[in-house]
Amino acid sequence: MGADNYDRVVTDYSKVERLALCDLFDAVGPDQPTLCEGWTTHDLAVHLYVRENDPLAGPGIMIPALSDTTERRMARAKANHTFTEIVDKVRNGPPTFSIYSFPGLGAQFNTAEYFVHHEDVRRAVPDFQPRDLPAEQQQGLWKQIRLSAKGMTRKAPSGLVLRLPDGTESVAKKPTDSGSVTLTGEPAELMLFCFGRQAVAQVELEGDPETIEALRTTSFGV
Repeated sequence: MGADNYDRVVTDYSKVERLALCDLFDAVGPDQPTLCEGWTTHDLAVHLYVRENDPLAGPGIMIPALSDTTERRMARAKANHTFTEIVDKVRNGPPTFSIYSFPGLGAQFNTAEYFVHHEDVRRAVPDFQPRDLPAEQQQGLWKQIRLSAKGMTRKAPSGLVLRLPDGTESVAKKPTDSGSVTLTGEPAELMLFCFGRQAVAQVELEGDPETIEALRTTSFGV
């Protein structure tokens, strides 16, 4: 499938992933591990809630200097609401005052967010199986990872080329003194790798073995 076909997206899969993740939260409960270090499913649900509902908490998610405020707001939300209440609030979507409720903008911000966090729960168990995602959803993930990979992988020790199974490529980072590595996989797997989930991403890497090993342990993501 060529790159042009990966640009036609109709369904808002941020909403699909939101509902699927909330159903999974209900199924596994508040105390299950996730791929977010130190976070249980309860913590992850609270993160998603304050991100969309608490203007004072949001900035600290992206700005390390403000992270203490975010942690306090998360602790407050966790103390004031049960896990079930938090999950229901996430399932119902952002309030009207939130930027995540704006048509188009919410989908742009949440397509990767909810897919990755859904997999953070799914793949936190040793016997996880990758999902067979609809082609349309893979299209949207490819479009987004092409836009976000440069920022997410800026700490890479080498150049990084993203390649689809059909050979379509996108340069995430130009070659460095360490050369470049080619990362091949479906859009969903490329996204997980670039968002710091290298250990569970189903991808193939081509390049210098030492550089590849360094890439697998580099801190990617926001």
